[in-house]
Amino acid sequence: MKKMKRFSAALLVLGLGTATLFTQLPVRAAANTAVQTADPSIVTTNGIQGWPQASDISSTAAIVMETSTNTVLYSKNADQALYPASAVKVMTCLMALENSSLDDQVTMTATGVSGVTDGGANISAQLDEVFTMEQCLYAIMVASANDIALQVAEHISGSVEDFVAAMNTRAQELGCTNTVFTNPTGLPDENQHTTAHDMALIMEAAMANDTFRTIAQTTSYTIPATNVSGGDRVLTNNFTMINSSSDSYYEPCIGGKEGYTEASGSTLVCEASKNNMKLVCVVLNGASGVTDDEAIALLNYGFDNFTPLTLPDDDFNRLSGGTVIVPAGTGADALTTEDSSSDGQITRQYYFGGTPVGTAILENVEQQTDDAAATGQKNMEAAQNFSVSHTTAPYYIIGAIGAAFLLFFLFLMIRVIKS
Repeated sequence: MKKMKRFSAALLVLGLGTATLFTQLPVRAAANTAVQTADPSIVTTNGIQGWPQASDISSTAAIVMETSTNTVLYSKNADQALYPASAVKVMTCLMALENSSLDDQVTMTATGVSGVTDGGANISAQLDEVFTMEQCLYAIMVASANDIALQVAEHISGSVEDFVAAMNTRAQELGCTNTVFTNPTGLPDENQHTTAHDMALIMEAAMANDTFRTIAQTTSYTIPATNVSGGDRVLTNNFTMINSSSDSYYEPCIGGKEGYTEASGSTLVCEASKNNMKLVCVVLNGASGVTDDEAIALLNYGFDNFTPLTLPDDDFNRLSGGTVIVPAGTGADALTTEDSSSDGQITRQYYFGGTPVGTAILENVEQQTDDAAATGQKNMEAAQNFSVSHTTAPYYIIGAIGAAFLLFFLFLMIRVIKS
């Protein structure tokens, strides 16, 4: 069965990685090719002129996004609202890291212990058991522990409800437009949803945190005996892409989370690093045991078909940016730009085929010149006002006297030269 799974995955990788080649070959009416590129109405990035063509996947929605520019390389139903399952725990951990210390003492209450019997994953935490926040974060990401997620929420905000409200506020701050959280665990709730694009933004923010990144790539973690438990708890991560003994191990992967409920199907969020790029991949509402291989295929499509392009520094006043993510072999002449000005700076957005691929921040030289001219005028007026206030002679008389002295000096210089 595993051999068949890997064979299917290999075909999918082949389809994504070589789709551009196939579309450039003549198509025979009677040909029955095994690999076909996806319709642009399904994989919308296929509709970008000059974009490497990708094939479809079986999961309902997916996205691949480069993290330094937020360039979307692959998009399928990326804005469709879907159930997130335990991908929610990425936000739970991010909130904990931003609002607590790793050595915080977290004591289990009835709130957290209720997660032991709620039908989801847990570490059998007991009433009054004490963990450090660091141990809690590993329990949430490595063991997907609902009991610990609930307790962390209460510990940080005083109640799960207040923590969830803070989660939604933070999601909006990150640019999420169609995400509603109702719990910190990801257990099914008809009102809880996210999108592949929103989840990519959340994952990108989380992976920018060094501690989260360390936790997200951990395959096994041990919680020593606590004040209640009699021995160690050894937690094992079931996220296949970071497990070197798994058929779905993916060496470039630097962290992620996978989940499943009957309502959500299989969900997966991850980040991978290769070829001087970091790519976030999100796959939502897939079949169990398939989303990891689809994520690998999508990441290979991204790494194989796109590259960072550092633009020539023609703008001597460029402050930051200037690197774009474009199809391999693309030159700067294929890009268009659009500038917007604010607070003395210009934001230059670069486009390829009408899609944004990177930005640069420039100094607004024209604005600085105008400011300098205005400052010079003010200084001149101040000097004139000073002269007027410190002499009884009118300002124009003082100026005339100065001019006379200058002419006399020039006259003497001319005589010296002639002699």
